[in-house]
Amino acid sequence: MTKRLFVKNYGCQMNVYDGRRMADVLAPLGYVSVAEPDDADLVILNTCHIREKAAEKVYSELGRLAHLKRRRRMLIAVGGCVAQAEGEEVLARAPVVDLVFGPQTYHRLPELIARAERARTVDTDFPADPKFDSLPGAAAPQGIAAYLTVQEGCDRFCAFCVVPYTRGAEYSRPVSDVIAEAGRMVAGGAREIMLLGQNVNAYHGAGPQGGEWRLARLIGALADIDGLQRIRYTTSHPADMDDALIAAHGEIDKLMPYLHLPVQSGSDRVLARMNRKYRAADYLRIIDKLRKARPDIALASDFIVGHPGETDADFADTLRLVAAARYAGAYSFKYSMRPGTPAAEMEDQVPEPVKVERLARLQDAIDAGQAAFNRATVGRVVPVLFDRAGRGAAQAAGRSPYLQAVHVDCATPADAARLHGRIAPVELVAAKQNSLAGRLAAVAAAPA
Repeated sequence: MTKRLFVKNYGCQMNVYDGRRMADVLAPLGYVSVAEPDDADLVILNTCHIREKAAEKVYSELGRLAHLKRRRRMLIAVGGCVAQAEGEEVLARAPVVDLVFGPQTYHRLPELIARAERARTVDTDFPADPKFDSLPGAAAPQGIAAYLTVQEGCDRFCAFCVVPYTRGAEYSRPVSDVIAEAGRMVAGGAREIMLLGQNVNAYHGAGPQGGEWRLARLIGALADIDGLQRIRYTTSHPADMDDALIAAHGEIDKLMPYLHLPVQSGSDRVLARMNRKYRAADYLRIIDKLRKARPDIALASDFIVGHPGETDADFADTLRLVAAARYAGAYSFKYSMRPGTPAAEMEDQVPEPVKVERLARLQDAIDAGQAAFNRATVGRVVPVLFDRAGRGAAQAAGRSPYLQAVHVDCATPADAARLHGRIAPVELVAAKQNSLAGRLAAVAAAPA
């Protein structure tokens, strides 16, 4: 009997990967994915707990789902990090929810759903065996650009972060499992794979012949897969950026010249309070090494403004680091107090108006850097992987090696369709803040 499944993912790319694997787990039970919750038999909200707003969005969505559930029979489940952090509180706060499960338990969804059909259920235990050992072997096709989780959890315990408490200790998947799943993704049409982890460059998976492999060696092995044309990874911690991984950026052609390397602050005093275990100068030295290994590398980062104790002088240090690093883009957020983290217990919380003002100034600096980077690429010819349709029927869209969104206007819709899944040389002709316009520089190559 066919059943309809709707999964809504919040937060990071790892949740997107997890959401797709949930669909894989439920496929043998007859569940097929649908695009909207209105007619679904099972709705799963796959949640994020990094910031307070992300959690509140979940409860707002549950309020909307309650109206649907009053009209028809359906199961509603809350998974992911909000579920892990709040557990029974989700059931108490949202009576519409039938099942709450953590990010380490979704391989048990068939059993949990059977229990939830009889009584409201919570499962936020950390299993003795890694969940990846119990997942189906065949991942559903993800498209031209695919996500692949290779590492989970974090042992860094940054003062502001809930990840060690919701995702657990660091775990790296065995090399053979990663390569096998990547091969299935490529066979299913993927041309680019983004390797995911809460701290992905801490990867230390078991090698096929014993011993541990670090991320650089894993990337080298993945680059040997026929048909895989691009490799990326996120998110990294500067303290785990070893020399082999830096060298890989200059040695492995399939590893794209783009790196997201969160720094969080440019102030040594704030970095120490955050428990980041490096100084601003250490971070800038890593960037220098990366640019020597791969001169055209584009860098992105994350910043938190208004961390407890941050002063005007500390924030000025952050602006100086932004200028020195010359980012192609970055994400910036106001500090959000997460219960149970050390930063939430600090007394010198920064007033909200100060955080708002600092965030605006930081985003202005980041936007200026991103615009300058995009303008500097105008006139260049770059290989673009076309992985989606553009806004118009005759427009194709894709990504440059630097993860820039690029759109190309074609003569006909058929010409645009033929670009899908291909890498083609594109001359960049105009830059906007978040995308570039281009024109084909040559006939597109055949699909790999």
